Amino acid sequence: MTGSGPAVPGHAGGHAFTVPVLQLGDTLLVTLQGELHDGMAEQLQQDITARIAHTRVTGVVIDISGVDMVDSFLGRVLAEIAAGAGLLAARTVLAGMRPAVAITLVELGLTLPGLRTALDVERAMELLAAGERHSEGSP
Repeated sequence: MTGSGPAVPGHAGGHAFTVPVLQLGDTLLVTLQGELHDGMAEQLQQDITARIAHTRVTGVVIDISGVDMVDSFLGRVLAEIAAGAGLLAARTVLAGMRPAVAITLVELGLTLPGLRTALDVERAMELLAAGERHSEGSP
């Protein structure tokens, strides 16, 4: 089942843009491109949490392959998205992190608790699927 819900609206340089949030089966796929301003990051956090609660998805993949820089605020928001998702019984995987972004996060001392990482979206989806198979076998 593939569907899409409302995208998160925002503005960059006077031009409106959106953060697409697509539902692929029981997983939300969020694709970040370019710079995500603080207000948009907070709105994205609220929207993802609401989507998890209303659609009962079990996984969230946040693709940051189009993001050149993650500052401490965005890093915190990503960790909070994962924490909120976890409280709603969904796992979060951060996909497509560029080496420069990883270095910056380490330099800032951000560990992003609750976030698993994958090299790309395909591997992130596999990681979530493997987790589902593992938890199905649990009592």
